[in-house]
Amino acid sequence: MPNIEIAKFSVSYLQILDENGVLDEELAEKSAKNGLDREKLVEMYGWMRLARELDTRMLKLQRQGRLGTFPLNTGQEAISIPAALAMRDKDWFMGAFRELGGRLVRGEPIPSVLHYYNGFEEGNVLPDKELRISPTSVVIGCQIPQAAGLAYAAKLRGTDEVTVCFIGDGGTSEGDFHEGLNFASVWKAPVVYIVQNNQWAISVPREKQTASRTIAQKGLAYDMPCLQVDGNDPLAMHLAVSEAIDRASKGEGPTLIEAVTYRLLMHTTADDPTKYRTEEEEKEAWTREPMIRFAAYLRAKGYWDDAKEEALLAEVKQKIEAAIKEFESPVQFAEDAPFLHVYGTEHDGIREQHEEFLAEARKEAGTNG
Repeated sequence: MPNIEIAKFSVSYLQILDENGVLDEELAEKSAKNGLDREKLVEMYGWMRLARELDTRMLKLQRQGRLGTFPLNTGQEAISIPAALAMRDKDWFMGAFRELGGRLVRGEPIPSVLHYYNGFEEGNVLPDKELRISPTSVVIGCQIPQAAGLAYAAKLRGTDEVTVCFIGDGGTSEGDFHEGLNFASVWKAPVVYIVQNNQWAISVPREKQTASRTIAQKGLAYDMPCLQVDGNDPLAMHLAVSEAIDRASKGEGPTLIEAVTYRLLMHTTADDPTKYRTEEEEKEAWTREPMIRFAAYLRAKGYWDDAKEEALLAEVKQKIEAAIKEFESPVQFAEDAPFLHVYGTEHDGIREQHEEFLAEARKEAGTNG
């Protein structure tokens, strides 16, 4: 019996603004129709600059012993920030742990970020419950099926809310990734999955953790639209996410977007990338990073200049320093708070542990007093 071809598949690549700041005019016009006018472009650059400067400042704080271990975001600002700007207020932002810029766009306060990475879970409790930002997810991949469930709940309620969910390239080798995509596709859940392919799953290079020619093609197995995007191109990311959100809100199901980028610094502040990658590789990656090309584009359009850059930097640094001052001001978090949020309902085992903890705390306080 002869073999019969039953299907063909392909994966497209999207880039609007290349590493030299050169624009694809036709795609740029399409992007502008999705809301990227002059004001929005300048706003986007402002968020990217804030995220970059905050990342730099947090690294200094950590090295000074004033902040705990945290994941660096430098070089990946052109992914979560355009995605967040493409979202509507009613949509859900479900991150992993390398979406600092997007979280800031959605309204997460800087002191909350700092408290979380200083070991206080209270940093995940946001002052405004309407922000629709999920807590930071350090457990690799668990947010993928959660995003499918959150999106499916919106579908059951008959609303057009969309969940935008992020994961790293290494996380796509987790079982949760495939289970979540499968459920999302079967249910036609309104969810947009964004893979931040920064080439390194900690110290494991992308080619050693998956044999797929692209990560985007993993969506083909679940019959969902998939696209590879230049993750250093904020225009392309905004367009791709805008179209995926529009599709999902119309009931047409999930989309998988692979954002190709590079993690310019360490995985976390506990990591030393010089142990597993070369200086030459890093130098080459810095020539393609998003801030340089986006600034060049804005300057070429006449939207940006040295004076505006200087003013923005001053504003950003002032905002960061004010947030650090607030973060380092005395604050009393409840020391038994972790026991209160393990389950949604009371649990005998947790209650016993909680009582034991409080008894020990009282004993210690009495000894010290």
